[in-house]
Amino acid sequence: MVLGPEFGPIAAMCVAAVHGRRYIARRAALSFVAGFALAISVTTALALIVRWLGWIDTASLDGERPAAGFITEPDKWSFIVAFIAGVAGVLALTSSKSGGLVGVFISVTTVPATGNLALAIALGNGAEIGRSLTQLGINVVALLLAGIATLLVQKLVWRHVPTARPKRAAVREPG
Repeated sequence: MVLGPEFGPIAAMCVAAVHGRRYIARRAALSFVAGFALAISVTTALALIVRWLGWIDTASLDGERPAAGFITEPDKWSFIVAFIAGVAGVLALTSSKSGGLVGVFISVTTVPATGNLALAIALGNGAEIGRSLTQLGINVVALLLAGIATLLVQKLVWRHVPTARPKRAAVREPG
């Protein structure tokens, strides 16, 4: 199983919310924000270098991008895809059986928006920065809501499922 590195803190925030662990939620949120800040900073620095080399310019963000329109035009599908990804991620972490595409599925909700944000910062495109932040915000909220909902449903179901614990053999005392 491969999960995107951003999903660990998201999953921790979901678990903390379901079990009322504020300390864990704060640490996970800090880890999430710090990780994204570092990733955005490094990507922005690299984009500035590429811009300085003349390989990209502001037209790179203003032109038609049919394959990447979902990043800059958040809509209901942005939420739906991220919500499904959140359910898949939590199920992958709480299930003994999961598929390898879950990591890709989850990262598709956060990585493109984050990369586009860094590029928009490097190119000084304020409108694109706003759209990227909107997309990232929608995705993170959907991942959190899906994770919390999935954990709550699992908690409810597991409460009513008899445990499959093996019975202990009776031990006889000597004598």
